[in-house]
Amino acid sequence: MRQLNQWSAATRLNGIARAGALFLAITGTIAIPARSGADNATARSGFDVGGMDRSVAPGTDFFRYANGAWERRTAIPADRSSVGTIGQLDDLSGTQVHAILEELACDRTSRAGTAYRAFLDQGRVDGLGMAPASAWLATLRAIRTPADYWTAAARAGRRGVALPIAFAVEPDDGDPDHYALTVSQGELGMPDRDYYVSDTGPMRQARIAYREYLARTLRIAGVATPDAIADAVLRLETRIAAAQWSAADSRDAARTYNPVAVPSLDAGRGPYRVATLLPALGYRTTRAIVRQPDAVARTLRLVDAAPVATLRAMLIVRTMHRYAEVLPADLRAADFGFYGHVIDGIDTPEPRWRRAIAFVLNAVPDEVSKIYVARHFTPATRAAAETMVGNLVAAFGRRIDALDWMTPETKARAHGKLAAFHAQIGYPDRWHDYAGLTMRADDAFGNAVRASIFRHDWEAAKIGRAVYRWEWSATPMTVDAFANYPKIAITFPAAILQPPFFDPAVDPAVNYGGIGASIAHEMTHQFDDQGAKYDERGRLAAWWSAADRAAFAGRTAVLAAQFDQYQPLPGLHVNGKLTLGENIADLGGLTIAYDAYRASLGGREAPVIDGLTGDQRFFLGWAQIWRLKYRDADLRRRLLTNPHAPAAQRVWTARNMEAWVHAFGVGAGDTLYLAPGERAAIW
Repeated sequence: MRQLNQWSAATRLNGIARAGALFLAITGTIAIPARSGADNATARSGFDVGGMDRSVAPGTDFFRYANGAWERRTAIPADRSSVGTIGQLDDLSGTQVHAILEELACDRTSRAGTAYRAFLDQGRVDGLGMAPASAWLATLRAIRTPADYWTAAARAGRRGVALPIAFAVEPDDGDPDHYALTVSQGELGMPDRDYYVSDTGPMRQARIAYREYLARTLRIAGVATPDAIADAVLRLETRIAAAQWSAADSRDAARTYNPVAVPSLDAGRGPYRVATLLPALGYRTTRAIVRQPDAVARTLRLVDAAPVATLRAMLIVRTMHRYAEVLPADLRAADFGFYGHVIDGIDTPEPRWRRAIAFVLNAVPDEVSKIYVARHFTPATRAAAETMVGNLVAAFGRRIDALDWMTPETKARAHGKLAAFHAQIGYPDRWHDYAGLTMRADDAFGNAVRASIFRHDWEAAKIGRAVYRWEWSATPMTVDAFANYPKIAITFPAAILQPPFFDPAVDPAVNYGGIGASIAHEMTHQFDDQGAKYDERGRLAAWWSAADRAAFAGRTAVLAAQFDQYQPLPGLHVNGKLTLGENIADLGGLTIAYDAYRASLGGREAPVIDGLTGDQRFFLGWAQIWRLKYRDADLRRRLLTNPHAPAAQRVWTARNMEAWVHAFGVGAGDTLYLAPGERAAIW
């Protein structure tokens, strides 16, 4: 849930510019109906041949060839913004967690069970109305001066309310063994600056809807003249949006590493100091890393010049958004009407039990994680995944040796970085302790506030400390995977290590095309256009020669230009710069996984299954994990904000590989065919 993502928002939203995730499905759950027992081919090979559309030539559209029948017969549920293979696992994980929470709900000593019961008690939430938030709203309404605003902003920040500038505690890119405070441009009320500054029809309509949402929310909060104040908030946010960096520019690891002394953040500003705000937020430090220096400076100047009434209203609206799920029905309806319907294109909210799961997993995730792992993740699965990781590392090493564009000196250091690589599989080696965090069965709003403050204070206390290498940015129930540059690590939670991504009992070709390419994708992130800027110790450092950097830039430019040509929606292309890191990881991951698969055959040819060769099944396994169907609003948002290309274009990555061309007999007359000199070849 967007409002209550208390445990992972800071890491995933602030860290996405510098580290990779396989999906980054952070703004909603996606799902697919359970498969029927009729998919007999899936039971044999791990690939659903019934979902193919063999009337489409592989070289015309490999996504539709592999997934066309599935796409035609699959409808997007009314409470979802998209539907796909990922959601098949998300639904399974949700069902398993639901069963755990139903049991814990009977245990009066369980924080998770208590939080779950309180959230589910919608009758009580609605009956209390705005009363649980009344004291906090009174504090916000009492803001009269800039000093009042910044004092309240510090308290709001501890409660997880988005501020005009954002703070997070992360490993220091220059000293990856220790944590540092980062300062970034803040989260906007709409998903991206383009929603404010673009003149396209959909963006203009989004702005109209957002202004209506602001006025409606302010009216519910009891703010006088809500329409005029909504106009003022939108004007201020538009100015802030215009000052911000684009999502593509914010990916640059070197440009976004700017260590400064905290007092320098106040240069040229008014009397209220960021240097005073930070201790109020619990951040004890004299040094910070600024991600977008000019955007942060311009935002602070805009806030200094803004009317206090506008700043007060922004805090009220963002509080209401943050806690909409644990406040009454009229506020939930307003929040869903804009964020769910307008932004994501969803027709109806998810059932409350699913939202309750999201709430609990953001509040006290490890109380559930321990039980989930014990029940649903076997040591054998972990061992099989770790064996595959070893095979992929070996294949990557051979790839480095075979490169004709990398100098020997840089190859030696690349091998050193590969040797330092660490895979976190299934679940962490240590769990969080929630001692001191109180959950009450009659106080859903208070539970949300207390959980947010607990997590904020946990993060703030890390500054200057040695990095907690045991800590994950996701739960074992998360259907996703991640790369972390400073740790030189990848994370594969238990929930993704299941069919159709991974099943040790089925055809290795499909496993290597699915989880193998996914694991190698995250490994390749350590050497993508940003990950390659981190050395074998995880430090942001220039360790490539000028010749290496030039050769790499030329090869990645080919891939960026290729994706720039794709137009998933009329007039809206894939952004090759924004998606470059993920596209490099997709191509590298698929290439390395293919090498590892071929090596696993020991020189033999794989048997033909369901009329498909081993190589064909490998690439179909890749295509199967990217089965995904979007609503237009969701796809539009992703194209503007998501560092991943849409699913079909990710599947098309295979067109750069000679093995794919050969496996499916693709020729010069086919739409997806690329002549050898036009293909992107990096790793």
